[in-house]
Amino acid sequence: MQVFNRNVSARGLTVFTFEVVLISGSMTLAASLHGGAGGVVATGWKIAIVTALCQLCFYYNDLYDLTVVHSNRELVVRLLQAAGAAAIVLAAACIAVPSLILDSGTFVTALGVFVVAVLTWRVTFNYVARDPHLEERVLILGTGHTARMLAQQIATQQDFAYRLVGFLTHDAGDGSRSRSQNAGSSGSSDTTEIHVRRHDIIGTATDIDRLVASRHVDRIIVGLSDRRGRLPIEALLRAKLSGVRVEDATTTYERLTGKILIDDLKPSWLIFSDGFRASRWTRFVKRMLDLALSIILGVITAPLMAATAIAIRLDSSGPVLYRQERVGEGGRTFTLCKFRSMRADAEAGTPIWAKDKDDRVTRVGRFIRLTRLDELPQLWNVLRGDMSFVGPRPERPYFVQQLAAAVPFYMQRHAVKPGVTGWAQVKYRYGASIEDAMEKLRYDLYYIKHLSIVFDLTIVIDTVRVILSGRGAK
Repeated sequence: MQVFNRNVSARGLTVFTFEVVLISGSMTLAASLHGGAGGVVATGWKIAIVTALCQLCFYYNDLYDLTVVHSNRELVVRLLQAAGAAAIVLAAACIAVPSLILDSGTFVTALGVFVVAVLTWRVTFNYVARDPHLEERVLILGTGHTARMLAQQIATQQDFAYRLVGFLTHDAGDGSRSRSQNAGSSGSSDTTEIHVRRHDIIGTATDIDRLVASRHVDRIIVGLSDRRGRLPIEALLRAKLSGVRVEDATTTYERLTGKILIDDLKPSWLIFSDGFRASRWTRFVKRMLDLALSIILGVITAPLMAATAIAIRLDSSGPVLYRQERVGEGGRTFTLCKFRSMRADAEAGTPIWAKDKDDRVTRVGRFIRLTRLDELPQLWNVLRGDMSFVGPRPERPYFVQQLAAAVPFYMQRHAVKPGVTGWAQVKYRYGASIEDAMEKLRYDLYYIKHLSIVFDLTIVIDTVRVILSGRGAK
């Protein structure tokens, strides 16, 4: 299911909802122990705020990413980190807003209770979640690149309760050949991928009826790159009418990863799929929010920008601001403004990709990149309408020409205004190659498909997490 235009698994939603009850219940129990029934009533609104702050700390420590937190050891470490962060955040909040202060005994008791309660709940949940009866049995039709990528995602993620039954080839000749190759120790790279992932090719498209019944299949995913004259429509229809879910590999991949699989993507999928149709009202509200926030943040951060400009001037020779042509909405170019973080002579002649630990970055530049202070002048670009706060990252025209020739559907990312932050920026590291650009495009297309104000808000929340953790700094 989708929450705020983000795909959320039943497992993830169950964990989150139950922990709302556990944390708020721990606070309520502690308040009743220390202040009686009157204490619970008097601190009810405080309990709600404290619960929200605690869950935000849980989220920032990846406790709701079940793929990251899949072992009990990882769970204990991250839970203690989140509890410590929650205590610090609440202490700071109480200093800023004294009315939030809870009785110290109440807070300490609640903290101890909910840490033990959450730990017990998670260990129990992880044990129960491994029950095969609670997993969907998935059959993939196809053995090509798309099918293998999807199988890899199913095997590595823990959020969605999918168990791969196996692959089906299109015809008997392909099936027997693939099985014989898979049994050997040498063969093509495709065969190696299937062998490494330990997924068997268990039949052909003609075996769908038999395998649905014998393997108790719950979902069939069609991963054929070329379907012309090869799609077993009658068998798939019978499976669907018998209660089996049948869906396209692109749809499943989008649900699992929060990005769109562009490798075998057909233009018709973009045209006929839901989404990719942000209303005029959504775009208008987004623009009004951009205007208001750029003005407010410009005023608030003016002293910080002045201090940053002075530091850059003292650290190295050259202009304080770095201006560069970028490609924006509709393919139109504009001049992007940033604080200069590299030497003034960092680039001469042909543009080159920035790279990790780039020796062209100055001492101050390294700090302002890590803290994202170099991005503050882009408030001017947002105010002008060249950019939005949230959207695909704008690229230079030189690289756009290269990427458009190498990456399918690359120009579609210019359907919306570029952003200071975005879905690709918070989900993927800084990219410096065509492969990285392709991966970020998968996220950008997902964002464009699901563009909404609430989705933007969640991306802003994720951006704060990225800044605090220092991930993705370039």
